[in-house]
Amino acid sequence: MEQDTKFVGLDVHKDTIAVAVANASGGEPRSVGTIPHTRDAVVQLVRKLGPAARLHCCYEAGPCGYPLQRQLTGLGVRCEVVAPSLVPTKPGDRVKTDRRDALKLARLLRAGELTAVWVPDEAHEALRDLTRARADAREDLHRARQRVLKLLLRQGLAPPPTMKKAWTQKHRAWLQTVRLPHASQQVVLREYLLSVDQGQERLARLEAELAHAAEHSPHTPVLGALQTLRGVGLITATTLVAELGDLSRFGRRGS
Repeated sequence: MEQDTKFVGLDVHKDTIAVAVANASGGEPRSVGTIPHTRDAVVQLVRKLGPAARLHCCYEAGPCGYPLQRQLTGLGVRCEVVAPSLVPTKPGDRVKTDRRDALKLARLLRAGELTAVWVPDEAHEALRDLTRARADAREDLHRARQRVLKLLLRQGLAPPPTMKKAWTQKHRAWLQTVRLPHASQQVVLREYLLSVDQGQERLARLEAELAHAAEHSPHTPVLGALQTLRGVGLITATTLVAELGDLSRFGRRGS
């Protein structure tokens, strides 16, 4: 069976997939063309190259995510998503085309020189998306606040010396009393403050959803254990689990 395995390199893009095949028995990999990046086209490709049990596919991790891997696995094909940064590259090999990339992946997969990444299931990926959305919201809020402070700095305005911290309730109340020299600048300040308020509300909504998701997650015991560590709260624990996945796959220390 191993001698009949076909090693399939896939160069995956939004609309197309370049396909190359290397036989286990040896010889140069061959290109089998480019197919549309659709579920039906993938099914037809498996039928053409199959049987599915004898196919070993791979493609590089990227913006297209994991649906292709899940579809191929569901069809009975062994499919790995590989780390692009760990794909061996020859010195001076700067010419990149979809066809050449697919051929390269097929050849390296057959040689066992590729490093696969861990692929989350759909539920775990959803949790990861939620933690990343919360991180994005926090960054957006920080930028919105910085716009307000920079506007005031350009006008030579600063809060009273007794007000040591920004964005407390007292600081927010002071901002409501600020009057700028021109009406258009006052409009800018009002819109910037509205952006801050909306950012705070968005962050609060996402953190509430994150807490709910963590409470009903299969990782709840792990999340609780992580929070026993000093300085690790719910957000940090959930982000660690969402990004790293199944922590048991790393083994024990010293093993």
